[in-house]
Amino acid sequence: MTSKEQRGTTLTGDAALTENATATIPVVAEIDMAIEGMTCASCVRHVERRLNKMPGVTAVVNLATERAHLTMTEDHTDEELAGQVKAAGYGGTVTRRRSPDDDASPGTPDDEAITDTSDPSVRRQADLKRRFIVAAVLAVPIALLSMVPALQFPGWQWVVAALTAPVALWAAWPFHRAAFNAARHGSSTMDTLVSLGVIAATLWSLWALIFGGAGEIGMRMEMTLWPRAAGHAAHPELYFETAAVVTTFLLLGRWLESRSRRAAGDALRALAEMRPAEATKLVRAGSGVSEVRVPIAQIGVGDEFRVTPGEKIATDGVVTDGRSAVDASLLTGESVPVEVGPGDAVTGATLNTSGALIVRATRIGDDTALAQIGHLVEEAQIGKSPVQRIADKISSVFVPAVLVISVITFITWLATGGAMQAAFTAAIAVLIIACPCALGLATPTALLAGTGRAAQRGILIRGPEVLEATRRIDTVLLDKTGTLTTGVMELAGVIPLAGETEETVLARAASAEAPSEHPIAKAIARGAATSNIDVPVATDFGSETGLGVTAVVEGTRVTIGRFTHLRAAGLTADDAARAALEGAEHDGGTAVAIGWDGEVRGILVVRDAPKSTSREAVDALKEIGVRPVLLTGDAEAPARAIAAQVGIDDVRAGVLPGEKRDVVARFQADGKQVAMVGDGVNDAAALAQAGVHGLGIAMGTGTDVAKEASDITIVSGDPRAVPEAIVISRATLRVIRQNLFWAFAYNVAAIPLAAFGLLNPMIAGVAMAFSSVLVVSNSLRLRHAGGFRATA
Repeated sequence: MTSKEQRGTTLTGDAALTENATATIPVVAEIDMAIEGMTCASCVRHVERRLNKMPGVTAVVNLATERAHLTMTEDHTDEELAGQVKAAGYGGTVTRRRSPDDDASPGTPDDEAITDTSDPSVRRQADLKRRFIVAAVLAVPIALLSMVPALQFPGWQWVVAALTAPVALWAAWPFHRAAFNAARHGSSTMDTLVSLGVIAATLWSLWALIFGGAGEIGMRMEMTLWPRAAGHAAHPELYFETAAVVTTFLLLGRWLESRSRRAAGDALRALAEMRPAEATKLVRAGSGVSEVRVPIAQIGVGDEFRVTPGEKIATDGVVTDGRSAVDASLLTGESVPVEVGPGDAVTGATLNTSGALIVRATRIGDDTALAQIGHLVEEAQIGKSPVQRIADKISSVFVPAVLVISVITFITWLATGGAMQAAFTAAIAVLIIACPCALGLATPTALLAGTGRAAQRGILIRGPEVLEATRRIDTVLLDKTGTLTTGVMELAGVIPLAGETEETVLARAASAEAPSEHPIAKAIARGAATSNIDVPVATDFGSETGLGVTAVVEGTRVTIGRFTHLRAAGLTADDAARAALEGAEHDGGTAVAIGWDGEVRGILVVRDAPKSTSREAVDALKEIGVRPVLLTGDAEAPARAIAAQVGIDDVRAGVLPGEKRDVVARFQADGKQVAMVGDGVNDAAALAQAGVHGLGIAMGTGTDVAKEASDITIVSGDPRAVPEAIVISRATLRVIRQNLFWAFAYNVAAIPLAAFGLLNPMIAGVAMAFSSVLVVSNSLRLRHAGGFRATA
């Protein structure tokens, strides 16, 4: 479920996990929480179940980010929420609370919320490293004395026992603590398996040493390498080295996993760190202006601040004075700086590369583009794909099942005549090999790396469901104006008819179009201004979306737009008018007619050139097996001219805004999996329709309405990011599936081997520890996904 759907439809309790919700209930608050102490998929399940049992709460917990996102239809205090997490055996802290009326609660600004969980993870990583080093230093002599007879001396067993004690107790304490907390609340996790294995190996060895007479020199190598030979032993086997080596390798795996998980979240942290800490605020007192260096929090909407060369822009705003080039590569993925001057909008956290600028703040705090990008990336990373929900359900019964299998293994070995040592070895190996760490990390680490990489490239993916949708996309419908073209139309020519002059036609056209915000209208108005033509003020302005406008100019009703619009207004066109219109459109221009007093009086031609990267984007779409289609409201001839320039064969032209959604629906009805790409208000309905079974992709240069209706937003407006978004999404989904396959395959294959005594517990510990590292490392490959653009 995407964020936009969550605000309209709220799931409660376990319905959130099964997607069986049917009612629409107002959301009273959205909460972000930092969760401490989770180690596996079972931990995630326990926390989710606790939170989802609260009335009106839908919680999604992410192991890789160690965060929970709650959508509430009934209000609960921070203390109540933290108490439920504590009751599940973990630590929970509310980092951000948002209501429909408020962007963020006081004291929890967005950038802090992004980084709140980083400090605990750093401390935990340091703690794991410290415990691993101590365990490794002690495990080496323990293993050597236990496995190399030539190094053994009288009483060596007691030395090994003494060395093992701090490893099994202090170094392995994180496993024991987590297992105890889970057991105290009637649950079990992967730490339960590890803790039981280490404790059982240590206690058994102490019993054997004190009461069983274990320790003949010469037995160690045979017993360690060939556990099934235990039946021939004269005395019980010692497993001190198993407890020490397993703990050491599990700590190594957990430490490497922690480092890798943090690396997977580097992109989101980079976003948070982009915002500058201070700004130079302009303070006006009387007729004078002074400059004061202030914290960024003291910049308000309407305040002006100076940005010197080499300095980051403090917040979103509009340039009021100065000219410069702004580098937005960290935000948009585009390496070429953009020239800005008075009246141009600039984005907070982008870099001013050359001249000094005076900027008036228009958006601050949680309203800035950077904060909104952070929100979208967080929402995408904390969500769950349908395949992950299946994995979560399996993990919820996995640990209890492994405990049962371990007991059955032990009993079966004894019942079939196996020795106690062999039975014990096999049971311990089952416990250690089966830990579902990799299962819990398979999806969230891939989401962290994939959506983070996309964000670095200026691509915002709303949620895991989008990844699932991209797998099936086979057709991309591309809007023309503003998507494939620059969106800035220029007047290319004026053709007067019926004895009129070029000046009269242009003046009346500019007058009629002046109140309109349409790109063609603006192009005509700019053309008149450039030609220094006096433009009279029009009255009684009216417009019909997609057709044209009418207005009264100097007492005469003027109509401008398509021929159909002029005919509907009662104006006639002669052969010269039709020929002029057809000629202009044949050359790739967009032609509009203007008329008054019952006749068409002139033709105006405007052009919108393709973006320099559009051809490359279309070629890339074809490379990945996606069919590009041009969908535009423009006339057939100019639409085909643009399509020919960018390499598109299929053109759907002359489509009114209300009809674009119908075109998308028809493609879907024909069995096509459609992605719609657009940037305007008139694309919003089509974007939303595409999102039903496919994707809506909004260009970031477009309107907020279009972006709100989309599943993916291209911040830069570069069309090459469209195929790149699809490639990154598909790669992320592919890595998720690879991770889940190997996590399942590993456990399915390893548990029988351990049960049949074919895996030594130490080898099992090594394999289990590095299975998690393997999954996370596979996810980290996504940090280099994409590559259609030659930008950093």
